[in-house]
Amino acid sequence: MRNRRMSSIVAVVAIMTFSPAIFAQADQQQSTAKNQAAPAPKRDLTGVWQYQGAGGAENFADEKDFPPMTPWAKARFVKEIPGYGSRAAPGGNDPILQCDPIGFPRVMFMPTPIEFVNAPGRVLQFFEREHEWRPIWTDGRFLPEDADPAWYGHAIGHWEDDYTFVVESSGFNEKTWLTPAGYPHTEEMHITERYQRVDHDTFLYNIKVIDPKAYAKPIEGRHVTFRLKPHVEIEELPCVWSEENAFTKRIREPAAAKSPK
Repeated sequence: MRNRRMSSIVAVVAIMTFSPAIFAQADQQQSTAKNQAAPAPKRDLTGVWQYQGAGGAENFADEKDFPPMTPWAKARFVKEIPGYGSRAAPGGNDPILQCDPIGFPRVMFMPTPIEFVNAPGRVLQFFEREHEWRPIWTDGRFLPEDADPAWYGHAIGHWEDDYTFVVESSGFNEKTWLTPAGYPHTEEMHITERYQRVDHDTFLYNIKVIDPKAYAKPIEGRHVTFRLKPHVEIEELPCVWSEENAFTKRIREPAAAKSPK
């Protein structure tokens, strides 16, 4: 388990260098597999899925296309110090380096699988990263207007058609980042997700983020691909501070040694 945790974190840090090659390989594999895939079952996302991108170092939308930030968001952004990427610096406060929940939607782009399980009146979404789970209510309820803010918010979902599952979420706390680069959000954030199952082994995913207290207009996500992993089981992978802290220390020490005095 420890080796798997270390491998996952190393993949997040190293992926910035190798992402172009990984994307090219993933696209080729997706194209080949899609031609062989069986038709999708109707109104069903059951199973274990894997994001088909580099994983961990990516964003739900291209940062160059992010709308202007409000004064509140700008002030918050400069205080956030990522653990990796172009803005990384020693002593970073990235939640991923502190064993805090990384939150939503960032968790969707980690190099660890997710699982969907159908239950009466809801769809359960399990994340191997942090061993976290998220209920998506499908019993016709509305999003709560005064719920206590939560790390993963509150979610309701419905099937737009036989192959498109739409999820609306709100009620997030302000402690997480939208992206690994440290883009913030407020408790007013509202997220719309679309899971479009195009065949038995594939669904396309994109989100839209609306947070007028942080951004001048909605942030439109790009379409990304998830693949079904029928032989993969979700493992126990909670964030254990003693292990995470030891690994983080090994990452920060070389960076600190290279920084100018």
